[in-house]
Amino acid sequence: MSPVNVFLVGVVVTAALALAVVAYLKPSLHDVLVDLCGTTTRAAFWTAFSTVTVALTPIMFALHYRPDTSAGAHAVFEIGKQLELAFAGLLLSVLLLAIVLAKFIPPRETALGRQP
Repeated sequence: MSPVNVFLVGVVVTAALALAVVAYLKPSLHDVLVDLCGTTTRAAFWTAFSTVTVALTPIMFALHYRPDTSAGAHAVFEIGKQLELAFAGLLLSVLLLAIVLAKFIPPRETALGRQP
């Protein structure tokens, strides 16, 4: 497999994975953002912003990778290295999103009126 094909396979797999994660998170994220933002218009903006960020970060990491062009390089391992970077980007974007949201979620009150 040529280095170009290896690179493109990694990018396509990364894009598919990122879109799957966005599709999985988007409904719940929108509901949380409606609660935090107060209006559906504000929540829609932040949902769109968050989904673009979560989708593009791993793709950016995957595009940064350059496959080994030496004769001893194996396509499977090269794609694996590229996907490793993509997973790191996906994890980073989701964790940062979670940290930001966690800062804005007010703590729950217990039955006695105190915070846990």
